[in-house]
Amino acid sequence: MLSSTIYGLRSNSLLTLAQFCLSFHTLPQIGKPSFESPKPKFPKDEFKSNSPKSCNPSNVTVLETLSYYRNDWKNALEFFNWVQRECGFEHTTDTYNQMIDVLGKYFEFNTISDLIKQMARNPLCYPNHTTFRIVFKRYISAHCVQDALNLYNGLDEFNLKDETSFCNLIDALCDYKHVIEAEELCFGKNPIMGNANYGTKVYNMILRGWFRLGWWSKCREFWEEMSRRGVRRDLHSYTIYMDIMCKSGKPWKVVKLCKEMKKEGIQLDVVAYNTVLNAVGRLEGVDFAMRVYREMIEFRCAPNVVTYNTLIKLLCQGGRVKEAYKLLDQMSKKGCAPNVITYHCFFGCLVKPKEILRLFEGMIGSGVRPQMDTYVMLIRKFGRWGFLRPVFVVWRKMEELGCSPDEFAYNALIDALVDKGMIDLARKYDEEMLAKGLSAKRRVELETNS
Repeated sequence: MLSSTIYGLRSNSLLTLAQFCLSFHTLPQIGKPSFESPKPKFPKDEFKSNSPKSCNPSNVTVLETLSYYRNDWKNALEFFNWVQRECGFEHTTDTYNQMIDVLGKYFEFNTISDLIKQMARNPLCYPNHTTFRIVFKRYISAHCVQDALNLYNGLDEFNLKDETSFCNLIDALCDYKHVIEAEELCFGKNPIMGNANYGTKVYNMILRGWFRLGWWSKCREFWEEMSRRGVRRDLHSYTIYMDIMCKSGKPWKVVKLCKEMKKEGIQLDVVAYNTVLNAVGRLEGVDFAMRVYREMIEFRCAPNVVTYNTLIKLLCQGGRVKEAYKLLDQMSKKGCAPNVITYHCFFGCLVKPKEILRLFEGMIGSGVRPQMDTYVMLIRKFGRWGFLRPVFVVWRKMEELGCSPDEFAYNALIDALVDKGMIDLARKYDEEMLAKGLSAKRRVELETNS
């Protein structure tokens, strides 16, 4: 019985994430749960009077399970309510924030508002700056800028209308390409903070906002404006602007800025060095990037995973895959574990399905968990090549590792199936993603004649 699995849960011996999700999913349900007011119904005889108390998931387990459902807000919300009702779990501010983030991804703002009201009634899970930072980002990602402003103006109710919340609002606006509104709020005719003397941090956010928009001339204007206003440009300012120069096709200016920083007495950190390394690699090639790498070592600036990823990417792009593999081996020996991006560099250049699958299995075996981008990249790559077997190897591995596919993964799989003429199976997955509330591409091949 699954219920016995749940009853056996103890605080010192928690269910694994997979077991816990399985328990939640396989308990029989009566009727169809309502997601407007989520009350999934489980048979009462499955939970005797003492059973909810014996189900004792930790805060970490609940957070991981909500993360598992990050691409399926209905099941996430159902689980969120179920674990509280049936297991007696007391939600924390962290679990509420995680649930709010999942809901925000699908623009379920009314439900978010209800959850924040619940939080406000309980001092143990009262909303904090992180709560509203998440909501700012989700509102603005949906281009609901006025709703985000209204939320900020109402933060007095929670005693959180302060500089931190203001910076979170500006950061969200700049992150999601509403930098014009951010600049107006800071420096317009009616600045939201009055005549506040903004520090370098806010200027850096706006500079990064113009960077994200790709408005290179505006980036240059704002950089010069910072100088005219007497804003002290710090390491972060220079790092952003060097990245701007690199991305705008002027890597030679990165070298000039690097010299300027040294002249100003600003010590380069690993992030700044990585930007220089990338710029030099694009400008002069990987051999010159290696010189920057050696300079880092000389100045006792320890390379990080981004450093190695940049070098591996440059080597792979140059067709020097064997050298890239050697660098991958060196990373572990030097105490720098590769991450998923490291493997993406290889996946992007390898052309043999068997080699890719071996590396994919090796990645998982080494403890590096694939991201959704990993699955989508590989499914698309194998699909383009017309190899369905490796497509399903990757898909099954995604399910085994407890990763709920998003719309990009579904669309990549369906495209591969349609290209191979497997229309019935493609339609099955198309219907499955629609049932989850995900957006499917319109495909003429899947349309049925009525």
